[in-house]
Amino acid sequence: MLVWEENISPSAALPQPLPVGLRGDVPLPTPASESADAPELRRVNVADKRIINGRTDVNQLVPFKYKWAWEKYLSTCANHWMPQEVNMSRDIALWKDPNGLTDDERRLVKRNLGFFVTADSLAANNIVLGTYRHITAPECRQFLLRQAFEEAIHTHAYQYIVESLGLDEGEVFNAYHEVGSIRAKDEFLIPFIDTLTNPHFTTGTLENDQALLRSLIVFACLMEGLFFYVGFTQILALGRQNKMTGAAEQYQYILRDESMHCNFGIDLINQIKLENPHLWTPQFREEIRALFRQAVDLEYAYAEDTMPRGVLGLNAPMFKGYLRYIANRRAQQIGIETLFRQEENPFPWMSEMTDLKKERNFFETRVIEYQSGGALSWD
Repeated sequence: MLVWEENISPSAALPQPLPVGLRGDVPLPTPASESADAPELRRVNVADKRIINGRTDVNQLVPFKYKWAWEKYLSTCANHWMPQEVNMSRDIALWKDPNGLTDDERRLVKRNLGFFVTADSLAANNIVLGTYRHITAPECRQFLLRQAFEEAIHTHAYQYIVESLGLDEGEVFNAYHEVGSIRAKDEFLIPFIDTLTNPHFTTGTLENDQALLRSLIVFACLMEGLFFYVGFTQILALGRQNKMTGAAEQYQYILRDESMHCNFGIDLINQIKLENPHLWTPQFREEIRALFRQAVDLEYAYAEDTMPRGVLGLNAPMFKGYLRYIANRRAQQIGIETLFRQEENPFPWMSEMTDLKKERNFFETRVIEYQSGGALSWD
């Protein structure tokens, strides 16, 4: 509690001088190894900017070189949302009703949340503790900061669903330790997180630049671009049957956000390839193809675990073709030959949700393609 009668000595009340080097009237010393002509100390020339291993000042957002990154940042800001805006009352009533959902549907929901409650935390850690410090284009860093915030919103959303339904938090939040199919996916991802978050890891060599590029591909194309799609499809399929509509609405917002994250990551990967073609060796491409195949197998095992029997008109074998379809698409987006024979999309309605062409969501609870007021045009 504050006590306003407390005596304050005159010396304590006076503001203390800043240390030398932090005061505005004292210039920062120039390191002995640098001169006024060093790239970091000159005004930024847009042509000098690089996604990785850049020498320009990362604190200067403009002049823009990667305008696409800035535009994606603005788009994500315009689509801001918060979980508590979504009404969960129908979901709560359905979950409490002994006849509201089948045992298989309840298993599906809990397994689904068991993966997602920690997945977005892993993604956020990878961004703020790893990827961000290795990217030297401030436009891209700006998007990464927004992306990290959105990962926090997604974790909040899953927690909000768990809390609303009164689920066993210990069971759900420890699923990534205790459920084999979830643990296997996380164990696939963690080495790539550890590489970038290692404080001794730096870019600038062929080996390390390829390690960074490999990790970016894993997170953009395989985690956000593949590992999330069985879970998204399952919960959105429930919503299409007018079940768990509040949870499904939040998943639809999350799908929109993650689609943007995936697209940004793919643009980032392709720009790094363009600026550093020596990284894209035949051996490296084959390593990436092997990772794609492994990720498809892991996500299919997760599909089998979450729905051992058919449910919602879905079954695990349907996801085999779907995952191969997505993997082929992601591979093509980064310039890798397709891995599987041409697969058809068994869930065309998911493409509609991913592309967000509709004016309202499937569940008719609120407008989903709203924008924050500051981004609206009333012309």
